[in-house]
Amino acid sequence: MKKYQLKNIDCASCAAKIEEGLSKMPEVKFVSVNFANSTLQIDAPDLEEVKQKIKEIEPEVEVVEPTDDLTPPAKRFAIKDELAENKNELIKIFFALLLLSVGLIFEEEIHNTPYHFAEYLVFISAYLISGWGVLKGAARSIAKGKVFNELFLMSIATLGAIAIDEMAEAVAVMLFFVVGELFQNIAVNRSRKSVKALLEIRPDYANIKINGDVKRVSPTEVHPGQIILVKPGEKIPLDGNIIEGNSFVDTSALTGESVPRSVKESETVLAGMINKSGLLTIKVTKEFGESSITKILELVENASSKKAETEKFITTFARYYTPVVVFGALLLAVIPPLFFAGQTFTDWIYRALVVLVISCPCALVISIPLGYFGGIGGASRRGILVKGSNFLDALTKIKTVVFDKTGTLTKGEFKVAEIVSANGFKEEAILKYAAYAEANSSHPIAKSILEAYQNEIQQNEISDVKEISGHGIQAKVNGDEILIGNDKLLHLENIEHDKCDVEGTVVHVTVNKKYAGYIVISDSLKDEAAEAITALNKLKVDTVMLTGDNKSAAEVFAIKLGIKEYYSELLPENKVEHIEKLIDSAKDGKVAFVGDGINDAPVIARADVGIAMGALGSDAAVETADVVLMTDSPMQVVKSIEVAKRTRTIVWQNIGFAMGVKLFFILLGAFGIATMWEAVFGDMGVAIIAILNAMRVMK
Repeated sequence: MKKYQLKNIDCASCAAKIEEGLSKMPEVKFVSVNFANSTLQIDAPDLEEVKQKIKEIEPEVEVVEPTDDLTPPAKRFAIKDELAENKNELIKIFFALLLLSVGLIFEEEIHNTPYHFAEYLVFISAYLISGWGVLKGAARSIAKGKVFNELFLMSIATLGAIAIDEMAEAVAVMLFFVVGELFQNIAVNRSRKSVKALLEIRPDYANIKINGDVKRVSPTEVHPGQIILVKPGEKIPLDGNIIEGNSFVDTSALTGESVPRSVKESETVLAGMINKSGLLTIKVTKEFGESSITKILELVENASSKKAETEKFITTFARYYTPVVVFGALLLAVIPPLFFAGQTFTDWIYRALVVLVISCPCALVISIPLGYFGGIGGASRRGILVKGSNFLDALTKIKTVVFDKTGTLTKGEFKVAEIVSANGFKEEAILKYAAYAEANSSHPIAKSILEAYQNEIQQNEISDVKEISGHGIQAKVNGDEILIGNDKLLHLENIEHDKCDVEGTVVHVTVNKKYAGYIVISDSLKDEAAEAITALNKLKVDTVMLTGDNKSAAEVFAIKLGIKEYYSELLPENKVEHIEKLIDSAKDGKVAFVGDGINDAPVIARADVGIAMGALGSDAAVETADVVLMTDSPMQVVKSIEVAKRTRTIVWQNIGFAMGVKLFFILLGAFGIATMWEAVFGDMGVAIIAILNAMRVMK
């Protein structure tokens, strides 16, 4: 799969045609054309054949290799640059407008003189200056058998107006269409740049330290193991570990959090963070192309390849809508004069031409992809990475959110709260055996036991360590056989013990098949966990908790959070089974699973919408989940649903507004109330308003 930039693609229907044309090539396995950011994603062996096919469909569109544009975003919004980019169009518009004004001022005088041809000369010149590009594009499309597009509609409408001697209106309609297209292109480009500016967290340079000297280079030139300096106010250009210095870093570009985070020596920092205070010396751990910032940018830019059903519907709708309107206008021009007395062809042809002008589907075809693209960009600014507009739609249909407990609803910061001994064993011995058995584990519970033990572990005393999946660990410590784990492990090994249900997270310890006692591990809720559950309930979303912890610990947290449905002592495969049952019972609604993205990968993959939480820099989360939350706050789940619903609302506003206004003007045109002037204002005005409305979702 490769990605390319498409130059000179200013038309959303052109993007749809290119995608459709390329998808029909037998050697193309996958293709997605993203009009919103002018990119082509394709899996094909021969790029030259792809380029040739694009040339056949849209001759002006060029396929180029993507470049790392490190220009600061502020430079991209200069009005003078936009004027310079469209200088030729503006010159043509100026001369066409000048000739139209002259023609309108002197129209009556010229019309009633022997120099009647001067009227044609002025208006036809203005028409060709403003509309030559439109006529040429329409002719090229017709030659290729692609008749029904906005260029064809505008050409037929204006040439028809000239044929019935409505030259001033023909010129005005063509001129306003070209002006409208110009404004539309500027609006589209601005919206593209707005999204890129939201994502403009890519660092511009790196200060690399070589032989005591500091040199400013592109981040792409720095490799793992090299040392970089980051001064106060600068962006951290690559992922790495701090080897000297401490500071506060602004992580808002990555996580959406406004509060700066404290970092010190030996801690990991990520590309895109902004150093706020002290000088940091960092040892680079990843190439720029593998850094968190690059992954985030690629994730957001590629998200539009997974299109929502609404986008697919509108593309298909536009394909059939235009021919229907053309044949409808033809019938409108012909039937009334033939079957009703006193009706003239000139009057009904004019009405049909008005209908053709207003019927362009541009507003729908452009604004809807921009709406979804803006929604994905706006979510990313809040630290929510959505992998496709189809998942934005899925988020709006969620009826049940299933949470993992540890590290998702709770902090996962375990501490030893109590040690209870049995059968004559001492508390110190129980803690030691547990620490030795867990010595090589990275699990949070293991870390809490090691922190409580505090003494040095003698690795030579440990042997035959074996993990018993979903139950615990078996190991030999100084020749003694140690078993540590949950209550199920005791029953599995037929070890006698007094108490099965102990409140909280419990680690039972046995020595040579004899019960020694248990260790109670405490955890605490995340600050926003209860607030998130309440907010989801207000959105009429059911909440469920799944955990591998024991029943009493699960019950304590479920009561604190207000979660009525919870399941405990689950193995990873049990969690998948529960998710499948919930999906089967959800009917039309969607089921989301929220986990840490590493331990819960199978469940995240199985859910309708898999959400990985607190996954900043986690490769497993980015690969597996459909939605990646860059912070570990449960409220981000609520925000992701709200962003999705807002995006969908704006998309449907555009559909309703565009269809409603067009239908209204079509009726006015058919009844002879609307003129071509009003029709072209209605058509282009609707398109521009829809684009501006789509841009709102980015805020």
